[in-house]
Amino acid sequence: MLNMVKKLSMFLLVGKVQSLLYSLSIVPNYTLVFRDGGFGVAYCDAGATAVWGDASLQSSVKKGPLDITTKEYILDVKPLFSAFQPKNLAMTSLRSFLLFYLPLLEPRTPTEEEDDVDEPHEPERPVDLVTPFQNSIKQILRETAVVTTRRVLERVAVHYVSRRTAWKLLKDASRSARRKAARGMPTILYVHSVGKTTLKAQVLGVSASWVVQAIIDVYRCFIRKPEDEIEEVELKEKFKQFRKKLHTTTIKCGASLVLASVGAGIGALIHPSHGQWIGCTIGDFAGPIAAILVIEKLQLNL
Repeated sequence: MLNMVKKLSMFLLVGKVQSLLYSLSIVPNYTLVFRDGGFGVAYCDAGATAVWGDASLQSSVKKGPLDITTKEYILDVKPLFSAFQPKNLAMTSLRSFLLFYLPLLEPRTPTEEEDDVDEPHEPERPVDLVTPFQNSIKQILRETAVVTTRRVLERVAVHYVSRRTAWKLLKDASRSARRKAARGMPTILYVHSVGKTTLKAQVLGVSASWVVQAIIDVYRCFIRKPEDEIEEVELKEKFKQFRKKLHTTTIKCGASLVLASVGAGIGALIHPSHGQWIGCTIGDFAGPIAAILVIEKLQLNL
């Protein structure tokens, strides 16, 4: 019993002496010297972009190797009604009017019957300017509705998912591609990384487009009255038409999302920022067209 008391007192005395020497910096603290044993360790999300030995990282170490600052996710949440800002609304209006009025400027080629001198020429019909105007207004309303719905989905993501996930959904894919190009990644890994980032960044936009199109299909199938009111469509037939349109919209949005990410990855090889944006735009535009062609081909085979 006496020997145990002596050993315990000696142990406590050695511990106090060692603590005193550490405080006087006479004996080095080998935990702080060797750190992680010579191996680089990425703590949480900060290790993804951290460079060991950097002055900014060393300044964050205060008490020990685990006491470092984690990565800060800055969320770039745009205003809810950003689509109605003068610049954005003007660009949307210009794009919509050019989309429907440019085909009217295409020269009309005369047919063989009109070239025949013996037959009298029919008077030319005046150009219809009302229908393109109506279609342009509808397109403007649709685009502003899609952008506003996306802003709502962004706020839902910020409030109901983790900050890291929301940051990925709201990330600017073009800037991310430029940062990835500066790291000197291998080509295959770079294309895959840019495509995956673009896929996540396009989810909210494609989801907003799907929601708006589904609302339009509901109006067309259940609320809008048919032009010929002779035969009224049954409710069962309306649900069948709505389900068919909803499936088509889902396939179009899925194809747009996939081809946009693929196009962004390929375009980033040409230019990290502009190439990614051009490839994403081309893929987004070609996705619904490819989906329509596939659906028509499947219907013909059936």
